[in-house]
Amino acid sequence: MEPDRWLGVELRHLIALEAVAREGSFGRAATSLGYTQSAVSQQIATLERIVGERLVERPGGPKPVSLTEAGELLLRHAQAIVARIAAAQADLSALSDGEAGVLRVGIYQSIGARVLPELMRRFGASWPRVEIQLSEQADDAELLARVERGELDLTFADMPLTEGPFEAEELLRDPYVLLLPPESPLAKRGSPPTPREIAELDLIGYRSCRSLDKIATAFREPLRFVFRSDHNGTVQGLVAAGVGAAMLPRLAIEPHDGSVVEQELTGRVPPRLIALAWHRDRYRSPAARAFVETAREVCAELQEETLAA
Repeated sequence: MEPDRWLGVELRHLIALEAVAREGSFGRAATSLGYTQSAVSQQIATLERIVGERLVERPGGPKPVSLTEAGELLLRHAQAIVARIAAAQADLSALSDGEAGVLRVGIYQSIGARVLPELMRRFGASWPRVEIQLSEQADDAELLARVERGELDLTFADMPLTEGPFEAEELLRDPYVLLLPPESPLAKRGSPPTPREIAELDLIGYRSCRSLDKIATAFREPLRFVFRSDHNGTVQGLVAAGVGAAMLPRLAIEPHDGSVVEQELTGRVPPRLIALAWHRDRYRSPAARAFVETAREVCAELQEETLAA
């Protein structure tokens, strides 16, 4: 048969075929669908005319109707189509209720390593039909720009935020520590280094980090950076190799690394303030609000662990 004739097949024809096969009679199929028996008969007859095959055996009398071989073959496709329509209806209903859809979230490296795994586990358990699409950048300024352009729904960012139409919720105060190679004289001393002593060090720093740049300007003397990288492991590895020291937020440090020594900088360097930000003028779905709430819970527990340590 000509392929364009199949364009006349409608969803109601396939639903009628599925109901007739399930119920074994036109009358019961009509009752289950809320149609009249003649309407169901007409839909089956139309479907048979379109596909050019007899689909239903009509023995008459009390005997149940049955599908022909062609009817059984078409039924398998019809059941798959009907099931997909039912799934689409459920998905759209969940979407309107805020229980499904896509949530686009911006992250940077230390969040991805220390916060995100537990956050994704908890949020996924509570919102299994929401797909999280993650975008990672070294610079949170670019992530905030993507929120402003509508490319992201939420992003982790350091406070204060860049100028823009943003709202945010602070999640975590992440203290800076000084990483030193074990052979450094400062590593063997019990007291934290002074700002002047830090200014005299060869430092490994980030290539793009708004918070570290703000800290650097707070020192009376300029800091001396001998190398910059946006990869936390590279920075920590170079410190372990004795290339220099590094001021890193605690979340960026690989824990239990015996090749480096940590020195607290409390009172000398302000902590990094981590937040989740969104566009203040755009709709925030229930899933987005729940993501922020779950992040708050995870970060509160992480903060307690940091203080205890």
